[in-house]
Amino acid sequence: MAKRDYYEILGVKKSASDEDLKKAYRRLAMKFHPDRNPDDESAQEKFKEAKEAYEVLKDPRKRSAYDQFGHAGVDHSARGPGGPGGFHGDVGDIFGDIFGDIFGGGRRRQQTRQRGSDLRYAMDLDLEEAVAGVTREIRVPTLGQCKTCDGSGARDGQKETCTTCGGIGQVRMQQGIFSVQQTCPACQGAGQRISNPCTDCNGQGRVRETRTLSVKIPAGVDNGDRIRLAGEGEAGVNAAPTGDLYVEVRVKPHRIFERDGDDLYCEVPIPFTMAAMGGELDIPTLDGHVKLKVPQETQTGRMFRLKGKGVKSVRSHRTGDLMCRTVIETPVKLTREQKDLLKQFEQTFAQGNGEHDPRSQSWLSGVREFFDRMTS
Repeated sequence: MAKRDYYEILGVKKSASDEDLKKAYRRLAMKFHPDRNPDDESAQEKFKEAKEAYEVLKDPRKRSAYDQFGHAGVDHSARGPGGPGGFHGDVGDIFGDIFGDIFGGGRRRQQTRQRGSDLRYAMDLDLEEAVAGVTREIRVPTLGQCKTCDGSGARDGQKETCTTCGGIGQVRMQQGIFSVQQTCPACQGAGQRISNPCTDCNGQGRVRETRTLSVKIPAGVDNGDRIRLAGEGEAGVNAAPTGDLYVEVRVKPHRIFERDGDDLYCEVPIPFTMAAMGGELDIPTLDGHVKLKVPQETQTGRMFRLKGKGVKSVRSHRTGDLMCRTVIETPVKLTREQKDLLKQFEQTFAQGNGEHDPRSQSWLSGVREFFDRMTS
């Protein structure tokens, strides 16, 4: 009886990827496996066909031979102790390959040591400290390596091979046709057991401690930046590598400046007389005062840029600018004399036909046009 095409058996195209082949075989294996169909010989034959097809097509060398010569190119390699189409190898090995992502596979795993956890420390800085850089001492509560047993957890430094898992750290449980591998419950995956635990750390190899560290914050850091201190986190289990410490920068709000990237922003109140006639102002920066020339007829909201008076970036080393936004300040608590003078000053505008207050005239013109459209 002629054999069916392997691609047809799996229901895939000749261009199918390895992942497509695996998915197709998984679907057929779950559907036709003998354990699911104990009295159905037809299902068992289909399972054998699917298994043989997958065994050939998953192997690049066999697949190439099959694509060139058909069954004649692989019949000699597709036969096993069970004959043509029979079961080749252990069923658990086959399903360890197909369902390894679900059940962890059926093969031994290399014992690994558990690295210590990383720690996070939030550091509050003033804007000046963040811009200029600062060195701070911090105290970090952590789990450190026990000095009595050097992190081994054993008082005498001796450990015994776990008899439950044989030192592998994993135990195998059989569930039907599936071989499920799990962490050994006796040694928690360590592969070794301590018969004489250290009394200082109770066999854990780690003890609670508070560590004092000197942290150098580079100039130009911003809110949310993190500084990594390698090896300053929690000690690992059973003398495994230590985790890292991440210092997270939090910049406190400033009374004068707001930061946006490498630029600083501030509002500068100016008297209306200076706004009208012009003048000079002393502007504070992070490295001293500078003079700002205010031209006459300056309006509220006008932005002045002071180049190079911002923050030097910790990454690009570019220095930002200081952006000064003017706010015209209205005088308060006027005396009677001052009020009379302002009234006299206001009366002089009546002869100017609106040339002294262009914004007001433009706004009033817009209002009139708006009402004209509403009533037309």
